[in-house]
Amino acid sequence: MGFFSKLFGGKQETKAPAVEPIEHKGFLIYPEAKSEGGQYRINGRITKGEGEDLKTHHFIRSDVLASKDDANEFMLKKAKMFIDQMGDNIFG
Repeated sequence: MGFFSKLFGGKQETKAPAVEPIEHKGFLIYPEAKSEGGQYRINGRITKGEGEDLKTHHFIRSDVLASKDDANEFMLKKAKMFIDQMGDNIFG
């Protein structure tokens, strides 16, 4: 980044922090609570497969909780229940 970009707030690349996935019945669950107005929305991804066969389901709920850890824990519980009920039908 150049001097003037730093000085005047040029574009800065922001990367989402890496999330360690939790494996459940062959699926990977990525809890990614989303900050909203001082609370955290239950949010994340469920994936299965690799490379070109990778399938992803984005998981978001209307629930908001006071702490990021609570939101991630709730997402993990709901994602496991969703996987148990739907299996591979999550992606179709």
